[in-house]
Amino acid sequence: MPALSEFPITRRWPPKRPGVIQLYTLNTPNGIKTSVMLEECGLDYDAHRISITDPEDQFTPEFLSLNPNNKIPALIDPNGPDGAPIGLFETGAMLIYLGDKTGKFLPASGAARYHTIQWLMWQMGGLGPMFGQVGYFHRYKGREIEDPRPRTRYFTEARRILGVLDKQLQSRDWITGDYSIADMAVGPWLRTVRVNYEAEKETGMDGFANVQAYLERFLARPAVQRGIEVGAA
Repeated sequence: MPALSEFPITRRWPPKRPGVIQLYTLNTPNGIKTSVMLEECGLDYDAHRISITDPEDQFTPEFLSLNPNNKIPALIDPNGPDGAPIGLFETGAMLIYLGDKTGKFLPASGAARYHTIQWLMWQMGGLGPMFGQVGYFHRYKGREIEDPRPRTRYFTEARRILGVLDKQLQSRDWITGDYSIADMAVGPWLRTVRVNYEAEKETGMDGFANVQAYLERFLARPAVQRGIEVGAA
């Protein structure tokens, strides 16, 4: 059975408590997804802040040994399936894993399970990538590009996606009815559009009443408030 010490990433970021989950993260929207889930589940974990600018920790051999795709977050659970440690990257995989591990925020079987995963995939395949492009062209280096077509493309698609979400939230507090991993995937990205990108007007988010009320409910949760601070500078 492999030991935690056999994961090369633990040599650069030694565990404070080897018996608990090791989270390698930064408080970006994707990083916040996993820390919120850990907080909501009441799981004990050590958080290791991974810089993605200076230094670029995500390109070190140690980090790449756990996530060859050089993105945060990633985690190691020393008490994985059959009692053996498991390393994971990709937030969707981590949210499903933690839901199955704890029996929380992801139905164990039936249609409700697949509906929850369906909306998780919707966030990962659409909302997240499109919102990320909004941030790049509105807030970061893409602002220097004079051609208006990228902004038009991504602002328009973000507005369409927000319309889908707004409709789904009609007469619902949470995306699938009950609070779930789908909400933990979507909520941090909505917050980022508001707080980091300052693009509510450009995406039309300020005009979607259901989305606005949903975001306020999400941000009011104590576990969300704690999770947002994990990996902060």
